[in-house]
Order: sequence, then structure tokens, then C-alpha cells
Amino acid sequence: MPVTRGARGAPAPEAAAGLAAGSWAALLAPRLAQFAGVARHEHVTRAAEELAVPQPTLSRAVVRLERDLGVTLLARHGRTVSLTPAGRAFLRSVERALAEVERAAEAVRADADPSAGKVAFGFLHTLGPETVPGLIRAFRADHPRVRFTLVQNYGEAMLERLRAGDLDLCLTAPVPEAPDLVARRLDEQRLRLVVPDDHRLASRKRIRLAEAAEEAFVTLEPGYGLRRITDDLCAAAGFRPRVAFEGEEAETLRGLVAAGLGVALLPPPAVPRPGVAELTVTAPRAVREIGVAWLDGHPDTPPVAAFKRFLLSRRGRLLPG
Repeated sequence: MPVTRGARGAPAPEAAAGLAAGSWAALLAPRLAQFAGVARHEHVTRAAEELAVPQPTLSRAVVRLERDLGVTLLARHGRTVSLTPAGRAFLRSVERALAEVERAAEAVRADADPSAGKVAFGFLHTLGPETVPGLIRAFRADHPRVRFTLVQNYGEAMLERLRAGDLDLCLTAPVPEAPDLVARRLDEQRLRLVVPDDHRLASRKRIRLAEAAEEAFVTLEPGYGLRRITDDLCAAAGFRPRVAFEGEEAETLRGLVAAGLGVALLPPPAVPRPGVAELTVTAPRAVREIGVAWLDGHPDTPPVAAFKRFLLSRRGRLLPG
């Protein structure tokens, strides 16, 4: 039988699993499990009975394994066998590998459990204080044992983690358009022009964005979705924002505004921030669309599918208040 070779000519590693008949090990890596069973019993017949395979099949499997490795693992003594020095060394590694794959198999099965599995969920920092906790609380009312791995980041970084398989779903803005992703719009969030409370515009309730054309802006860094939205809205208002400071988090920008370092286009805060006034922008229409994205063609585990259905059911009422 030909052997698949690795980069340096060694046989490519096979999948491994546990020892008992019917275990994940016996299913995933029968030859390694069979070798370990024979080595433990030092008797082919007794090992065959435990593993529920015919004795000739077990003998042939071990002989093939030795031939593929080019090493004698067992010394034969009639019906009994004993490990050679190479066999003892190999057995130690095989047992560790089988135990690790057994743990891995049980872990991924647990994560896919419909009632108690795991969802890897990413979201924007600005959705962390209220929106995401409220969503998870509402979802777990019907799925109390589902576990979450939560990741906060800016949009592009989350999409890369989605592509890498680190996330199952993410909430992001603007709603991405990419051939390898599926994205659905869920809601929109109005943005406000935030100014210091002693600013010349602070007494206003509403403002056209063009009236802030001469102001210094504090914004998120390039690559953040809100930065792109800010640049696009300012362009629609007929100007390019003069950026005084760049940050990585919306509430930091509010602090910079309160310190008199500029103005900013931001979503509403979870808690009102002293030192600033927040003005409704009447033109252009200042909103950001928030959507959920996932990798196209990626199969969902039952808990991920359930949470995806839940998010899609929240269209138009994703955000609190």
C-alpha cells in the first residue's frame, strides 16, 4: 500500500483517537488505536476482542503500520507479543495523540450541541455597553445553556477574523459588501454632531453638517467603519474634515470633544457624557446601517443557526430604545 509522504519524506500523520471499541479513537484512527490495544494487552486475540475486530484484520493492520513506518514495533512470541524499544517510544506518543484527539472530538461535539453549544460572536465597541448584552439576555431566555465567545473590535478586523474561522457571526457597520460574505441589514443608528458644551453651536438642537465645515474633527482611525461614514457624510456636505485627533474608541472621542479638542460625529452614548452637547444632523441624513455578517458557504452548528435566526428576527428593533 503506498504511503503519503510529508515534506521531508516521512509518512504524513494520520488522524488519531481513543482505545475502546466504539470510541472516537477507534473511529478516527483505527490503526493507531489497534496498535495501542495490542501493545497494552501484549496479546493479539485479547486486543481483537476488546476492539471488536477480527484477529486477522488486527494482525494485518499492525503489520501494515510497521511496514509504513519502516520500524519493527512488536516482537512476536506465538500468540503473545512484546514491545520493541522503538515500539515503547512510539506507544508513548500514540497514547498522547489518541487522548488529545479524544478531547478534541468531545470539545467540538460539545460546541455543536443544540442546547449547550458555543457561538463565537463579534461586535463593534459601540454596541458593547447595551445592545449586545441585551441581545444575549433575550436569546438565552429560550437557550439558557448556549455559551458565547465574545470579541469586540472594529469592523475590518472582525471581518478578517470571520474569514479566518475565529468568529461565526459579527455585528458591524457599515454593512459589508464582499463576495465571500453574507450580510443582512438589521437596523440603523442616527449619528449626532457632538460639540463641547461651551461651543458656539452648543445651544442648537439641530444643525446642517455643512455648518461645521470649519471645525476641527476628532475621529476614529482610518480602517474603522465610523471613520469611513464620517468622511462620506462630510463629503456629501461639501467639505473634507480637518482631523485634529484620531482614536480607537467612540467614548474616548467624546472625552476629547469635552476637552475642547474638536467636534465629532458619533452614535448616542449608553450614558450621557457631561461636558458635551449632542446635536441632531438634519442634512445630509446622518445614520449608520448595522448588519450581521457571516462567511458564505460556512456550515452552521445548531447553536449558531439558532442565534443567527434570532438576530434576523430583530430587524428594525436591534438597538435599545
